[in-house]
Amino acid sequence: MTFRHIRSLAAFGALLAAGVATTGQANAKDLTLCWAAWDPANALVELSKDFEAKSGVTMKFEFVPWPNFADRMLNELNSGGKLCDLMIGDSQWIGGAAENGQYVKLNDFFDKEGIKMSDFIPATVVGYAEWPKNSPNYWALPAFGDVVGWSYRKDWFARPELQAEFKEKYGRELAVPKTFGELKDIAQFFQKREIDGKTVYGAAIYTERGSEGITMGVMDVLYSFGFKYENPDKPYDLEGYVNSAEAVKGLEFYKELYDCCTPPGHSDAYMSEDIDAYKSGQVALHMNFAFTWPGIHADANVGGEKSGYFPNPAGPDGAAYAQLGGQGISVVSSSEKQEDALAYIKWFAQPEIQQKWWEMGGYSALLKVVEDPKFATSQPYAQTFLDSMAIVQDFWAEPAYASLLQAAQKRFHDYVVAGQGSAKDALDGLAKDWTQVFDDEGKY
Repeated sequence: MTFRHIRSLAAFGALLAAGVATTGQANAKDLTLCWAAWDPANALVELSKDFEAKSGVTMKFEFVPWPNFADRMLNELNSGGKLCDLMIGDSQWIGGAAENGQYVKLNDFFDKEGIKMSDFIPATVVGYAEWPKNSPNYWALPAFGDVVGWSYRKDWFARPELQAEFKEKYGRELAVPKTFGELKDIAQFFQKREIDGKTVYGAAIYTERGSEGITMGVMDVLYSFGFKYENPDKPYDLEGYVNSAEAVKGLEFYKELYDCCTPPGHSDAYMSEDIDAYKSGQVALHMNFAFTWPGIHADANVGGEKSGYFPNPAGPDGAAYAQLGGQGISVVSSSEKQEDALAYIKWFAQPEIQQKWWEMGGYSALLKVVEDPKFATSQPYAQTFLDSMAIVQDFWAEPAYASLLQAAQKRFHDYVVAGQGSAKDALDGLAKDWTQVFDDEGKY
């Protein structure tokens, strides 16, 4: 595999000596950063004004709505397009982008500029930057830490009459669930209940079929039930791990939660549908990525003390894990402005910029920010973010991830939403699907 070399690194290093670089080249006065269209992207636009002022480089942005983000940006990478100089791409893309030469390898740049991956949350380094996984080969800087967690109607939980009724029925306090079993009890308790003259429901969870939604939701639960992607001692050995008895129980639980406790018509829901259900007061519990929490906290209807946040609860054996989200920022190999793109990454990696990133609604992965004693109390959801990032796992980041994801989406949706077959059938089929993908890739 050959990768485009970064031009004039020595000269570039001299320009960086005083801090953030400005190239002074007439043909490199603007950069385009590509990402998804969501609230954190708007915050990054504001944050980047500091880079523009210090570098003299004008930042342009190409933001694509999440449902179209992967198709649009992967097509850009695969075609060798020159739209994007910087890409904040999903963690699952890292393997394909590295092996296909679409991202610039950043090891030499990191070494030269004193940027250490040990300064970032370990899970984000593995998830967003490394390929192969658990190897010191870096293709991105952790840019936005994210993880699936839960928000809940703290104000509903606190109502004395609901507290008394719940305790009489379940023999415990109506409180943040410690296990998925407790979570399901709470969801059933609120399902079709009347609160303030309105019928409400238990939980908004991921069920979307078209992109990655139901897989992110199902995996968020399966990890805590004991699912494993492969034999820990034999890569790509899937049988008995993907479809283990523990994984089957986890998938059965997810379907039970969908059947018992979701709002009407919640059969194709992902991030936006779940947040709409929660903000509109439809549900007591809300599964979603942590990026939604600042918006919830600021919301006129459910914000402030009306909402609380908690990490994924434990499965039957007491283990708790959560689905990793988030992205790293990479330099696109086809860019003709790699020096300025690297200058942006150097600027972005600075602790003071990372602190501002957190304050503006971005989720910094820099340890200096998240390990600050003031961090945990800086926002109502900050401690939950820390607790959640400590238990993350991630989907395949293989070059063939798209085929792996399509198989999971179909198997999970067919079983959970459409009610086809059993959980064991779905996972047996998924193990076969994935084995075929890896066989086609020459992994066996």
